[in-house]
Amino acid sequence: MPKMKTKKIVRKRFKITASGKVMHRTQGARHLRSKKSKSHQRRQDAPQEITNIRYSRMVKRFLNT
Repeated sequence: MPKMKTKKIVRKRFKITASGKVMHRTQGARHLRSKKSKSHQRRQDAPQEITNIRYSRMVKRFLNT
């Protein structure tokens, strides 16, 4: 049976931490930032953890980890 290939777009969008958490960038952080408050912009700049167990398992499977 051949090895599963890594989904390249998933590799670009998600990162796995050393403890196994799946992190992603927040949506809406690219443009129209002048309308948003500074605290909101800072919150969006930080990577966020995926808390949905089913979704994080799917991402890990696509990354072959």
